[in-house]
Amino acid sequence: MDQLPVQDADGSALLRFEPVPEHELAHLDPAVPLTASLVVLWYGGHCLMVFNRFRQAWELPGGMIDPGETPRQAALRELLEESGQRPETLNCAGAALIRAAPDNRVEYLAIYRGTISSPQPFTPNDEMSDSTWWTPATPLPALLPIDAALARLCPSPQE
Repeated sequence: MDQLPVQDADGSALLRFEPVPEHELAHLDPAVPLTASLVVLWYGGHCLMVFNRFRQAWELPGGMIDPGETPRQAALRELLEESGQRPETLNCAGAALIRAAPDNRVEYLAIYRGTISSPQPFTPNDEMSDSTWWTPATPLPALLPIDAALARLCPSPQE
């Protein structure tokens, strides 16, 4: 398992991962905003990663929580927008505390873990140019270390 903190090349860091039930996401430290949701989606022993055109890196699907949106709604929307996948199961795995570069702001990310038994084909879009089903024991060039660590912290429920 990855030792925390884990740092990306841009200086962003995963400081802590807290396994919390979904209803407790609203009761995290009020001084630290909950800004985004990420999805660790499993197909067998493989985790979905998408290739971000702008960052030129593999990452977990996810993104900002829009005003009026719940973390779960954001996770489902971002997963569909970025990968075309609709999970059969989706559960809150916890909250990740990160320090985001370049301004070193500290924020929480809601982390969801899901499964799918019949993945849909990937269609490139404005943000993501590719997807892959990654096996955590296998190196993946240009994989963001924070995203790899989160995938390992939220293993497939089948393992």
